[in-house]
Amino acid sequence: MDEREMIDLTAFPLFIILSACFLGGLFIGYGYFRALRETTHLIVQEGSPLLAVALTLGRISLLVTGFYIAVLAGALALLATLGGVLCAKALMLHAARRGTA
Repeated sequence: MDEREMIDLTAFPLFIILSACFLGGLFIGYGYFRALRETTHLIVQEGSPLLAVALTLGRISLLVTGFYIAVLAGALALLATLGGVLCAKALMLHAARRGTA
């Protein structure tokens, strides 16, 4: 038995997979855009460049890892994850415009 048979995401119902991927996308999107906001604050306020690079690498690796896991579950799961990331972006932009972020 190899690792592909042990990690079979098609054994779960589609509703569960898509819901989990959407919620994961929300989590990934929140982390990504929160780190992006902190990176821009560091650049504008002339903060530590090393911390800005670390945040950039961290947010990109978070996004790539999340999308890779979604790809393993299939195309619909990837779209659900993307939908979650885009919803997190919209929520964070809405909060920033209201001034509560």
